[in-house]
Amino acid sequence: MCANGMADALIQATGLQKSFGGSHGVRRVRAVDGVDLRVSLGEIYGLVGSDGAGKTTTLRLLAGALKMDAGQASIAGYDIQKQTDQARAQIGYLSQRFSLYEDLTVLENIRFFSEVRGLPAREWKPRCLEILEFVGLAEFGGRLAGQLSGGMKQKLGLASALVSRPRVLLLDEPTTGVDPVTRQDFWQLIIRLAASSEPGRVCVLISTPYMDEAARCHRLGFMRHGRIITEGSAGQLRATLTDRIIELRGTPLAQLRRLAAEDPGAEDVRTFGDRLHVRLKEPQAQAFIDRLQAAARQASVQLEVARAIPPALEDVFMALTHGEE
Repeated sequence: MCANGMADALIQATGLQKSFGGSHGVRRVRAVDGVDLRVSLGEIYGLVGSDGAGKTTTLRLLAGALKMDAGQASIAGYDIQKQTDQARAQIGYLSQRFSLYEDLTVLENIRFFSEVRGLPAREWKPRCLEILEFVGLAEFGGRLAGQLSGGMKQKLGLASALVSRPRVLLLDEPTTGVDPVTRQDFWQLIIRLAASSEPGRVCVLISTPYMDEAARCHRLGFMRHGRIITEGSAGQLRATLTDRIIELRGTPLAQLRRLAAEDPGAEDVRTFGDRLHVRLKEPQAQAFIDRLQAAARQASVQLEVARAIPPALEDVFMALTHGEE
């Protein structure tokens, strides 16, 4: 997928702030601390961060579900604070938890949300069938929502979010707890929506805890303590760790880990099954390997593999987390 330019921005936010607490002796916590965002037509932007980083609060501020303490935000040109109804009409929102009506059928749920959005019958009837076909639920229109699997529920949630033809999709960890096959299907739907050349083309702001999903986004923003601490494409972010990730294998592994951690060039050492991943402070892979080989010989440690490997997004995430700590 190719990243889009910054023209035609459908989400624009500057200096978003939101705090909670501050009464009855509860310490006030700033959940969102000066977030700036710009997401363009046809773009998939991923918010990535650990629990409590501020991803969900950011999405709720943009959806108008929470009132911001400071900052400005617009959705498809409508100010979310001053033109709330118009802005919300441009949004399709899918929360982490299934929030539809389990005692209604799939089709009844979509009809309900169509009518809530003010769509007349002549529009919602063909639109419902079109959406169900798109998300792969056409043959389940008469099934109660409560009898759907977790993945099918999330597809129904997406269908309900799409029924009013929104220009902006806000998706809050939509595939958490869903099986890998359904996750793949769900992402194919998102990619098709963003890449469509039809008038209904959208932009997508999605939060995810999965690095393989993050890699599918055009751009990523890594959140920590309510702030976006870095952003860019997956390739740009991985490039910051070029020649800084070393894979090691050897025996005994515990002693090899100790030797690696004691090296002045090592920033972090982690165990992955029968091997180690070392993150270096500087891109000096060969110098580190040479020193480690010498230390291993002196300590009678068998070093079987020592090589620089391409960094993954998990490595970027750990490096950013380590830097903040």
